[in-house]
Amino acid sequence: MAAYVTFGTTDPAQSKTFYDATFATIGWAQFVEYPDWRAYCKGGTDKSLVLWIGKPYNGAAATHGNGTMLGLMVDTRAEVEAFHAAAMANGGRDEGPPGPREAYGPDWYAAYMRDPTGNKIAIVCVG
Repeated sequence: MAAYVTFGTTDPAQSKTFYDATFATIGWAQFVEYPDWRAYCKGGTDKSLVLWIGKPYNGAAATHGNGTMLGLMVDTRAEVEAFHAAAMANGGRDEGPPGPREAYGPDWYAAYMRDPTGNKIAIVCVG
């Protein structure tokens, strides 16, 4: 089954810069683009999970959800670290730097951040 997630943005240009940079570190790329909207997926072609970033259709302000988070699994700790570094260099806010999270298991290595609009993202390597 394919799935998608949508994050609202208050500044599409800033969000595109943020997601272009962070997703490049884990092999994700732009899948499709429309005015004020861009979709990303693995390799730009794997539509099993697509993340849409855009201005809300109803014209109201974009806000992040309390308790809402996109979690992405990667293969290496280096990818966790590169994603976090790209996020911090492109307008992201730190919510927990790369490191082990023993509360989730002995092999859980993750970083947590927010995009420029405040949407929360986790990047995780297990093993």
